[in-house]
Amino acid sequence: MRIVYLGNNWLGWQVLRHLREVGDDPTAMIVHPEPRRRFGAELLEAAGLPPPRVFDGSQLQDARLLGAIRELNPDIAVSVLFGYILRPPFLRLFPRGVINLHPSYLPYNRGAYPNVWSIVEGTPAGVTLHYIDEGVDTGDIIAQRQVPVDPSDTGASLYDKLEREGLALFRDTWPSIKVGNAPRRPQQGAGTHHRTADVARIDRIELDEPYRARDLINVLRARTFAPYKGAYFESDGVRVYLRLEMTPEPAPPCPTQRTAGEDPAPGRRA
Repeated sequence: MRIVYLGNNWLGWQVLRHLREVGDDPTAMIVHPEPRRRFGAELLEAAGLPPPRVFDGSQLQDARLLGAIRELNPDIAVSVLFGYILRPPFLRLFPRGVINLHPSYLPYNRGAYPNVWSIVEGTPAGVTLHYIDEGVDTGDIIAQRQVPVDPSDTGASLYDKLEREGLALFRDTWPSIKVGNAPRRPQQGAGTHHRTADVARIDRIELDEPYRARDLINVLRARTFAPYKGAYFESDGVRVYLRLEMTPEPAPPCPTQRTAGEDPAPGRRA
């Protein structure tokens, strides 16, 4: 099967490694341009492709790039944390479709920063493998799993959990995708959608405005994710960025269970 791989970040690297480990080497790879690339060196090394088979994801509207991919006679494309919208001229190149691994529990949190919005808005968090259609994260679902959001999670810790669960989901689901018998179902319900710029409306903390403690804490912890600057307030013309340290108290040990016949209160008699 001729695979075109589109990936970025740690999860993109790990899924690519898995494909190669199971013998499904990509025919070509599409990556972000260098300023937007994360784990770029690792992705390039893992792919093991010659430079003519590595394409710039910011140029996917270019007819020459589309023509170069068409000449490879690809069967399927796999997208993992790829940051560019894929348009119909690209999607039509793949007779077996384009699948995407998205770090949200679709239809909730389509688009950008799903880890942030699961904390701020209380929507389900999870990971979803789905087909890409002409919308943004609106295609038919292949498989998905929920991921619990703990009270001590930050944007960073939840993102880490989503990446790791996403890798497990891909490993478990890829065999059925490969042989062509993976399930497929339309998304149900309106869900939610966010653009990258939407975080700007929650990042600024107004010092003289009332907040519910829960809402303020959720914004601060959701936006605690280095290297992002996150939430901030302004005072005397100075912008001060905030990060929240979450330290849950260890759960108390479970009381020792009594064995049959044991005195429930040593030293006392009925």
